Amino acid sequence: MSLIAQYGPHLPFLRRYARALTGSQESGDAYIRACLEALSEDPSLLIEGSSPRATLYRFFHAIWSTTGAKLETAGRQSGSSPQARLRKLAPIQRQAFLLTTLEGFSRKEASEILEKSVAEIDQLIDAAHREIEQELSTSVLIIEDEPIIAADLANLVEDLGHTFAGNAATRKQAVDLARKLKPGLILCDVQLADNSSGIDAVQDILADFDLPVIFITAFPERLLTGERPEPTYLITKPFQDDTVKAAISQALFFHTQTEPQT
Repeated sequence: MSLIAQYGPHLPFLRRYARALTGSQESGDAYIRACLEALSEDPSLLIEGSSPRATLYRFFHAIWSTTGAKLETAGRQSGSSPQARLRKLAPIQRQAFLLTTLEGFSRKEASEILEKSVAEIDQLIDAAHREIEQELSTSVLIIEDEPIIAADLANLVEDLGHTFAGNAATRKQAVDLARKLKPGLILCDVQLADNSSGIDAVQDILADFDLPVIFITAFPERLLTGERPEPTYLITKPFQDDTVKAAISQALFFHTQTEPQT
């Protein structure tokens, strides 16, 4: 199989990663060009990984390390955009965080790409999450009709340094609370106490506010129908605490608020 056939399908995603990593399309593409030039000159530089995609990303990082930071634009971006937040993370934390969140690699694959142990990757990602949580502390509205589950989620939220704003068990309660409290994040079930819908509650809330939403439900099939835009963050019950914590960090980190209309 040719190099183009094997690695070409993964290049758009590598460009996305390089852009997020460096902070600009120009800088990211400069790394991609350096990577492709080196690969065309000597294909034997590739060290086979667990998959063609992991192999390509591992090679990209080898080029990154040999070129240093010369291709990366200097200075930090200001503001509250995801890129500005990324620039505040140490480079190695940024790489581990992006590989496992934006690019969807497992921690084992990330350890292969970055040539670190899985334990080291765990430490880097945990450190990135801590920095993100400290910077993006917010109030969280929980929409959940099971009191025990709502209490568990409230504890998770507070463990991360966020404020538990309140819990709603019905669509009306959720909309009323959101308008009153103006939370920065919503954790939402699909089936609510009076047979109303968490999906409808979120649609009502998002008509008034721009904020990230994480659905946590035993009925994921109700959201994965293809009939409407599907949620970015969807967790299936019974959930793992670490899964919810990671989703909260990602949702807050990558959410960019829409500028108010003037």
